[in-house]
Amino acid sequence: MSRNTGLVMAGWVVLVAGCLERGDGGGDAGIGPDPDRPDYPCGTYSMPRAPHFVADGLECPDDPSDPPPDREPGVQLREVECPELLAMLQDVAIRRMEAEIDANLEAALRGDYCYDVHEGDPCEWDDRYADGVTYADASADYGGGEAGTTPEGPGEYSETNNQVPGVDEADFLKTDGQYIYILANGRLRILDSWPPEEARVVSTHPVEGEPLSLFYWQDRVVAYSALGDADPYGYYGRGRCTYGYDCDFTGDGRDAKITVFDVTDRAHPQVVREMRFSGSYINSRRIESAVFTVLHIPVLGMPSLPAWPALVPRCPDGWSRCAVERAFHELREANRAAIRAADLGRWVASVTDTVYEASGPRSTTDILVDCRKVYASDLADGDSLLAVVAFDSTALEPAAVTSVLGRPGATYATQDALYIASRHSTGDGGVYFSEADDYGDVTTVHKFALDPETPTVSYLATGVAEGRILNQFSMDEYDGRLRIATTTGWRPSPSVHSTLSVLEPRDGTLQVVGRLDDIAPSEDIRAVRFDGPKGFIVTFKKTDPLFALDLADPEHPRIAGELHIPGYSTYIHRMDETHLLSIGYDADDMGSFAWFDGIQLQIFDVTDLANPLLLHREVIGTRGSTSDAATDHLAFNYFPPRDALAIPMVICEGGGDGMYGTTLTFSGLLVYRVTVAGGFDLLGRVSHADPADTSYYGCSNWWTESNSPVQRSIFMDDYVFSVSANAIKINRLDTLGDDLAVVDLTD
Repeated sequence: MSRNTGLVMAGWVVLVAGCLERGDGGGDAGIGPDPDRPDYPCGTYSMPRAPHFVADGLECPDDPSDPPPDREPGVQLREVECPELLAMLQDVAIRRMEAEIDANLEAALRGDYCYDVHEGDPCEWDDRYADGVTYADASADYGGGEAGTTPEGPGEYSETNNQVPGVDEADFLKTDGQYIYILANGRLRILDSWPPEEARVVSTHPVEGEPLSLFYWQDRVVAYSALGDADPYGYYGRGRCTYGYDCDFTGDGRDAKITVFDVTDRAHPQVVREMRFSGSYINSRRIESAVFTVLHIPVLGMPSLPAWPALVPRCPDGWSRCAVERAFHELREANRAAIRAADLGRWVASVTDTVYEASGPRSTTDILVDCRKVYASDLADGDSLLAVVAFDSTALEPAAVTSVLGRPGATYATQDALYIASRHSTGDGGVYFSEADDYGDVTTVHKFALDPETPTVSYLATGVAEGRILNQFSMDEYDGRLRIATTTGWRPSPSVHSTLSVLEPRDGTLQVVGRLDDIAPSEDIRAVRFDGPKGFIVTFKKTDPLFALDLADPEHPRIAGELHIPGYSTYIHRMDETHLLSIGYDADDMGSFAWFDGIQLQIFDVTDLANPLLLHREVIGTRGSTSDAATDHLAFNYFPPRDALAIPMVICEGGGDGMYGTTLTFSGLLVYRVTVAGGFDLLGRVSHADPADTSYYGCSNWWTESNSPVQRSIFMDDYVFSVSANAIKINRLDTLGDDLAVVDLTD
C-alpha cells in the first residue's frame, strides 16, 4: 500500500472520541536517605517491597474479554441504529473499565502500595532548606427608557470579521447599525448607538451561566452561555481557544445553553426559547435565520463503578496471588454486567427545549441523539459524540441534529457545508490505525451538508490529512474540494514540516486527490489564508517565509513564490484581490533562533504569485506588547469605506532580545488609515487605561495569549466605538482620544 493510499484508508477508522490526556511530570523532595550519606539514611523513610503472598491452593481465573467483531474494520462511516449505538458505547466503556482494572491488578501484584517503614538518625539540613526554600523557584429587569426612534442610522458600519461572506460567526457583540447587542458582565445589553453622542443602554437582561457569544438576525438574538464552573487546569484548559497554536478547540467542558430573545421591543427583550444541553459548546454559524451549532457530547459512562475490589487491601499481604486475581476478575465481571444493563439514556447527553408561548412555557427533554442520524465506524472507537444542531432562530420548531462518534476540533463553514477538523497524534489515545506511525500527526475532517431553508444538517463524508491543523483558516472549500494546511512535528525538531492537502468527496469519503508536502522543513505554520485558486501560508523559525501557492490544478498544487522577512504573521486579511493585510509579531534574529518582539502590521502585494512583495511594515512596541487581534480574527476590524483599521493594543516599551518590555505606555484602541499607496498612517488612539495605574506585569504577555483589555471595535460612518469588558468609548475619527461618549457596561 502506498503512503498516500494508506493515509486515505486510515481516515475511516480514526473517528475516535475522547480527550487528549495532559499531565505534568514532577516530584516532591521528601524526607529520606541523606544524599550525602547514602549508607546512613536519616529521618523516617519508606522502602518499597513486593507483597507477602501466601499459598491457598486456589486456581487463578481466566479473564476473557468480549470477542472482537467478526467483520473487518469499516473504511467509512455509516448510519447506526440505537441498539447498535448503545452496544458500541458499552464496548468503549468496557474496554476502558477493563484497562483500569487490569492496571490496578498489576499494581497490586507488584506491590506498588507495599512499603516497609524505617527510622534513621535525625537529618542534618543544610542552609538550602533553612528558610523553607524548595526546589521549584427570565424577564428584563432594567429599562433605560424607550428605544430610540431615530429614523436613520449610519450610512455605513462595520460588521463581524467573518471568514466566509454570508456565513456569520458568533461573537459577544453584534450591531444592526442602529443598535448594539452585547454580552457584558453576565447580561445581554442593548444599546441605542445612533446618534453616537446620545448612545445609551436601553435594556439589559440576565443570561444564565457565563455568556459566551451571540447572533443577531431580524429582531432575534441567539445567546450562548456555559453553565457551571470551568476547570482551568483540566483537559479543557484555560478557556476559549481562538488561535490554536498551543490550545485545542475542545470547548470548556461545561454544559451549554442557548437562549433566544425576541428584541422587537429593544427596551423590553423577551425570552422566547431556551435549550439546555448536557454537552459543551464548540462553535456555531448563522446563515440568515438558520443557526448551526457544534457541540461536544462526552459519553457519560458509569463513573461510579469501582476499579479496586472492596475486600482487597492496597497492599495484599497475607493474600494468595490467585485470590487477588480472582477478586479483580469478579469485579470485572460485575462491572461488565452493570454496563451491559444500562440503557442509551445513561450514556448520551440530553437536551431540554423550552418554548415560551402565550399559553405558557412548553418543555421537552430528550437524548441529544437521533439514532437515524448517528454515524460511526465499525471499530466502535468513539467515546464522545460531535453533534451539529440546526434550528430557525425566528421560529419555534424542533431542532434537527446529526452526530458522529468523534472528538472536537476546528470549525469551518460555507453557505452549504460545515467541516469539523480534529487533531490526532500518535500515542495520545486517539489514533487507531497503523499508518499513523508514518506521520505522527493527522487531522480527521468530517463534512456535513447544511440546508438553511429547512434548516437541517446531514452527514456527507470523512477524510484524513497528514499533520495537525492550526485553526479554521487552515481550511477552505473551492469548487467542491477542501484545501487544508497542516504541520507535522514540533519545533525545534528538524523533522518538522508542513503539508497542503486537497480532499474531494467520493462515495462517502474525503479522498486526498492532491498534496504539496515538505513545505518549510524545520518550521511550523503560523497563519494561512486561501483566496479562490490561490493560497498563502506563513511559517516561522527565524524569519517569516510567506509562501504563495498556485492551487488552480487541485491534483498538483505548487509553491509559486515565497518571501522571507523578519517576524511572522498570525492572521492574514484579504485587503483586495491583489493585496494582503496581516498582523503578527516582529522577531529578533539570534542566529540559530529568534525571539518574538513587538506587534507587526504588514501589507503584501501578491499580484504576481511568483514574486510576492512586502510594501509596508509597521512595528508597534516591543516584546510583551499584545493585541487580541493577533490571536482572534474577530478583534481585527478593517473598514474599507474609510480605509480604516482598528486594533486593540497594549503597548510595552523597553524590551528586546528576549527581554520583556519594562514600561507600559498605552492600553486601548489604535486606529490607522491603511492604503496600498500610503501604508499605515496612525490616525489616533482611544485610551482605556492610564499607563501609570497599570502593573508592570501587563508587559509579560506570551505571544499566543493575547489579553488586551479592549477586545472589539465598531465603525459607524466617521465614528469608532471602542469596546472593553466594562465600557464602550465613542470617538470621531478626526478627534481620536477626545471621547464623545462613554457607555458604562457594569450597571
